Amino acid sequence: MARAVPAVERAFDVLELFLDTHELSAPEITAQLGLPRTTVHELVGTLSERGYLMPAGRGSNKFRLGVRGFQLGSAYAERLDLAREGQLVAEEIAERCQETVHVGVREGTEVLYVAKVDSSHPVRMVSAVGRRLPAHCTAVGKALLAPLPRAEVDELYGNRRLNAMTEHSITTRKALRAELDQIAEDGVAREYCESNEAVACVAAPVRDHTGEVVAAISIAVPILRWNDETEAALRDLVREGATTLSGHLGHVERG
Repeated sequence: MARAVPAVERAFDVLELFLDTHELSAPEITAQLGLPRTTVHELVGTLSERGYLMPAGRGSNKFRLGVRGFQLGSAYAERLDLAREGQLVAEEIAERCQETVHVGVREGTEVLYVAKVDSSHPVRMVSAVGRRLPAHCTAVGKALLAPLPRAEVDELYGNRRLNAMTEHSITTRKALRAELDQIAEDGVAREYCESNEAVACVAAPVRDHTGEVVAAISIAVPILRWNDETEAALRDLVREGATTLSGHLGHVERG
């Protein structure tokens, strides 16, 4: 890897301060970064000249992000392809766990799988990109439903009994709401033989640059290889995969 350029690193340090606040003055930047005052004035001047920073208002001594950053972000967003980015992350996660990894999106009450990497084991889950399944029967689907307002979930499903794929499937709206509440708290969805009698699965939501949940990534394992230790390890791994894919989509973790 080429040697990092200190001046460029300091410029990015200045810009990244604005991820957590709207406006900063040069003295505030100096205090937060611990840089010499003259260095900060030179950096702020250069970034302002190039359109990455701009005065916060007439007569203000503070700065805010300029339009150039927005232009770069828009160009990046226009070139994003969820399926392509999802496939790349799915490959990374599958290589680490040797199990089947999916990325899915929600369409109404169904999940559509847009990326997939097969397990390297001879006994594995059989599925395909483009396949649709009921969202309430899958870990991916429940990870996508959990962030929704419960009124929206009620509207999606109405008062009807939910169709079951196996004897383990959720079939009532009350049970679904209770599980979605737990998923919203944990950040990870779980499925045990709900869409396939022989498969268990964990999934986590993926967010875009606006913070909205736009997809979910899952790891599916035949129950013959499933136990508490495996589940705990895969929960951590699927969270990591979701964070990575969210980052590819422009999401910035806060706090």
